[in-house]
Amino acid sequence: MKTYKFPVGEMPAIGLGTWKMENGTATDAVKTALESGYRHIDCAPIYLNEADVGAAFESVFQQGNIKRSDVWVTSKLWCNRHRPDLVKEALEATLADLKLDYLDLFMIHWPIVFRADVHRPEKPEDFISLEQMPIIDTWRALEICVDAGLCRNIGVCNFSVKKLKSLLPECRIKPSANQVECHPFLPQTELLEFCKGEGIQLVSYSPLGSGDRPERMRGETDPNLFEHAVILDIAKRRKISAGQVMLAWAVSRESAAIPKSSNPKRMVENLLANAIELTSLEMKALNSIEILHRYVHGRFWEMPGAPYTVANLWDE
Repeated sequence: MKTYKFPVGEMPAIGLGTWKMENGTATDAVKTALESGYRHIDCAPIYLNEADVGAAFESVFQQGNIKRSDVWVTSKLWCNRHRPDLVKEALEATLADLKLDYLDLFMIHWPIVFRADVHRPEKPEDFISLEQMPIIDTWRALEICVDAGLCRNIGVCNFSVKKLKSLLPECRIKPSANQVECHPFLPQTELLEFCKGEGIQLVSYSPLGSGDRPERMRGETDPNLFEHAVILDIAKRRKISAGQVMLAWAVSRESAAIPKSSNPKRMVENLLANAIELTSLEMKALNSIEILHRYVHGRFWEMPGAPYTVANLWDE
């Protein structure tokens, strides 16, 4: 398994995403993944399943064949816990649910802030602007969590180049990762190159296009990665799946990828993509796809009178 070096530890290039694993399905899925060879599990409290993931960790680690130190575990800080005095408490709650003593990576989930009593915003007053609650104040609280041994590395999610450039000069501990949507329809080339230059590992979420994303993220004309001719042509010639083409593309660009699957056969298929080496011509063809589409578009944060828009979220 290809891995990427962090300040502390190494992240496997392909992990299991747990977003949308509902109604207790995360326990069996994570157990199956670990037993199938996965050593990277991506979590978040907003997924509402960290206790289920924790049950899987407890069961697998107690068996003794796989140790805690063998597995890279990521989780995130939700938007209503950006206030510096709430960060450590939020991390401790996540650790309690996951039944762990530390995280390998703790990340700011979105550069967006809610009031502490708001789980999901319903009105403009539920938001707090970044002028009122600067990211650097939250970041310094994450740095303290590293000092306390509660997490070994810290990072961000959904950050643009502009937001990273604003944060980096103020950091005592640099972000070691930036998790963003990334796939052949949204290659994030400028962001990837900036992150490489700064020693920040890019982690790709929805690397297969998140076909089971919630309705609020769907559009009537959304393109389908699994129907694109370039991807299908490579898959056919290689006798591999379209999903493996996309994951091999991600790893070939030196990004990590966290596809979500509860299907044991698909899990193994996704993990095997780590060993597929695409040719320079195949990479060129994939990089030349001219469709640009963001599935997790961010419009769900927009409402009249609120401080966040798609424009100031992505800085595009």
